[in-house]
Amino acid sequence: MSGTPPKRLLMRIALDATYSIGPDLTGVGVYSAEILHSLAAAHPGQEFLHCYRPHRFLRALAKRGPRNCRRRPLWEDRPAAADLFHGLNQRLPRARYRYAAATFHDLFVLTAQYSTTEFRERFARQAREAAARADLIVAVSRFTAEQVKALLKVDEARIRVIPHGVRPPPPSASAPAREPLILSVGAIQKRKNIPRLVRAFERLAPGWRLALAGSAGFGAAEILGNIEASPRRRDIDVLGYVPAADLESLYARASIFAFPSLDEGFGMPVLDAMARGLPVVTSSRSALPEVAGDAALLVDPTDEDAIAGALMRLIDDETLRSGLSRRGHERALEFSWEQAAAQTWAAYGALMASAGRQS
Repeated sequence: MSGTPPKRLLMRIALDATYSIGPDLTGVGVYSAEILHSLAAAHPGQEFLHCYRPHRFLRALAKRGPRNCRRRPLWEDRPAAADLFHGLNQRLPRARYRYAAATFHDLFVLTAQYSTTEFRERFARQAREAAARADLIVAVSRFTAEQVKALLKVDEARIRVIPHGVRPPPPSASAPAREPLILSVGAIQKRKNIPRLVRAFERLAPGWRLALAGSAGFGAAEILGNIEASPRRRDIDVLGYVPAADLESLYARASIFAFPSLDEGFGMPVLDAMARGLPVVTSSRSALPEVAGDAALLVDPTDEDAIAGALMRLIDDETLRSGLSRRGHERALEFSWEQAAAQTWAAYGALMASAGRQS
């Protein structure tokens, strides 16, 4: 798809805003909120429909939205009054639109048992249906794009890679001193590889702490049991979901960020940490090398020796920490939600231009 879209598209655009509502946004919710807001802000003359599945619609009405947006319920079989519909979480309603777009974040439901059987079956079905019907697929990384091609048999011509963005930290009058603290942000679930991180942490010298910020997910009971049995249990803080303001404090206090996840379609926490000056240890697989570039230490997430070794290197080498902090900050500047929205808008325009040439 190619072509330069006009500043105002001569059609109404509807987006699935369901996941943008809620007090504890993570992952898809953050993406949805940022794309909805950034598109509306960049194109004040364009009308957007923000559509919510029925269980979220009333809650959405209580929240003030952009002036150029209208809220509508999202019905499976009844289309909203729009020409283009964009599903922001790799699913589409059954209702037909002139153009359909779907964002794909990851496909771990098709490759590993990182969730319940019921969730995998439902999510896989929705993903297959969306891939079959979407005229445009937005993949948040090249890794996810390759999975969409291989696992869902989608032609590359329908796929546009548009990375996530990152928000810089809010201004602060004074930053607290860095502490001997290793921070990891992400759900306590099997896919995030917490048990190996904990065992790697157990090898570090006394005096360091590990903070785990994230709500409980698939496999949490077993993971939390392992943490309780750790010989370093007193040095591990299991914090649960941490609100944004408190999370900023953790980013400011920590000295190292560890994210040795087994499978990520993107990896927002890596960019968040880099934007806040933290040196990062992350995985050498899935989309994480693509996000981190040369600004992090990459390790095999299945190798506890490698995870522990990377953490020890950062603890012992202040020059390395400082260098990764600087490079990470520079890397984060390459990503913004405004850029993601601009690329999404361009993809809409290219889709319409391509359809016009073929008609």
